[in-house]
Amino acid sequence: MSKKLTVSLLDYGAGNVRSVRNAITSCGYSIIDITSPSQIDEADVIIFPGVGSYESAMEVLQTTGYDNALRAYLAADRPYLGICLGMQTLFESSEEYNDDHTGSGKSELPGLGVIPGHVIKFDETKRSVPHIGQEYISSVQKGNVCATQFHPEKSGKTGLNFLKGFLESVEDGTLSNTTPIPVDPNAHTQLVKRVVVALDVRSNDHGDLVVTKGDQYDVREKDDDAVTGRGGVRNLGKPVQLAARYYEEGADEIAFLNITSFRQGVIEDMPMLQVLEEASKSIFVPLTVGGGIRSYADPESGKVYSALEVASRYFRAGADKISIGSDAVYAAEDYYASGGKKTGQTSLETISHRYGVQAVVVSIDPKRVYVASPESVDKKHTVVPLDESQAGPNGERYCWYQCTVKGGREAKDICAVSVAKASEALGAGEIMLNCIDMDGQCNGFDHALMNAVSNAVTIPVIASSGAGKESHFSDVFKATNVQAALAAGMFHRKEVEIGNVKKHMEASGIRARIV
Repeated sequence: MSKKLTVSLLDYGAGNVRSVRNAITSCGYSIIDITSPSQIDEADVIIFPGVGSYESAMEVLQTTGYDNALRAYLAADRPYLGICLGMQTLFESSEEYNDDHTGSGKSELPGLGVIPGHVIKFDETKRSVPHIGQEYISSVQKGNVCATQFHPEKSGKTGLNFLKGFLESVEDGTLSNTTPIPVDPNAHTQLVKRVVVALDVRSNDHGDLVVTKGDQYDVREKDDDAVTGRGGVRNLGKPVQLAARYYEEGADEIAFLNITSFRQGVIEDMPMLQVLEEASKSIFVPLTVGGGIRSYADPESGKVYSALEVASRYFRAGADKISIGSDAVYAAEDYYASGGKKTGQTSLETISHRYGVQAVVVSIDPKRVYVASPESVDKKHTVVPLDESQAGPNGERYCWYQCTVKGGREAKDICAVSVAKASEALGAGEIMLNCIDMDGQCNGFDHALMNAVSNAVTIPVIASSGAGKESHFSDVFKATNVQAALAAGMFHRKEVEIGNVKKHMEASGIRARIV
């Protein structure tokens, strides 16, 4: 039964607000959308889930006239919860601002100025940023005005309890009954390592959307009786039900990867959009979706959709991050061909400018190209030494990692390190690093590849491909600089439980979120 208090939600049109709506309603409260500045003064409590880039958010607030109405509301010390950008905008200014798009020449874009201070960037030499979820616990409060840098709607049951507690304190009038919390200036911020579960989603031969898993990217069963030697698509379960199970078991993030979307457009892919909509109703950790994030023309109508429009559909359906694959490789090739010039028109640039770099993941699908020596390879490729267990078929102790597109079907003359560096420059906030050679082998992650890429960029890297037991997660966290590790098959087949992975991590001295 809904409570008396009605939450006024300020949705300025960017990012995944669906999850915030679902979190509020799950706590038993009703919602009214703010659609004009005049509604701000009428609100009982405002929640501003600013998901996106600071520049984009402030420009929208100023253009629509929300900025002055918000200043008046906040100056009156009325109940408010800002999330992420909703927190940044409270301050006087933020360094998350790119004057390339305005020509103003200013290094900072003024905020609402309710709380004194300036939002500055993390020192990238000390930690990889950005993240979505509960790794950051920073928050501020000034009377009845509260804000968090982290996303409570993406922080599991702890985040839901926080949100419920905030709304209950608004109802009973105790929100401003606080005392200052002592802050240790020497305290060290430590980010937990994340365990990510991936669900490779595609239609089977009967047209049903299923979760599958490949063996070096081949998702069909082996069938000696079939003409081609290949049977039907492996069916490991239904996407929403599996994702809900992983949320309950303690997954820090869940990634839906639409592995055949390069053959069709996302705009028409209603089943995948429906998966996101249903999943976001009961799953309150970050959801990433990948596949088909690119510009394309509808074959029937001829209408051209931009990558930004495609990504927007995913965000509105419940995604927190989108993962770009092939299009990132093409963008990297163009970036180097132009001498490192940005056009502002690539999918990475347009999406990160609108929604923020934290919402853009680049998924790289490389395979090893074995070589006898570094000197035998084009200098544009990063050559990596291999240990004896990874030696090539002729005993080669070196390789470079060649990127592929179209689900691993087409190789390109560019290495994984180059794509990762270009992606960061163009606006990616995270790298999902796969390895075709290790996929489905259950022999552990490719540490040589993970180190080569994570040492070349300042953004977080997710290790993917090869996990088969609990220790593989601890091993990759100890041996490399990756911030997260991903697995699929071993969880789908219930060979390993997420909780046991995290217990092994903690026993190995690696901080994990235990539920």
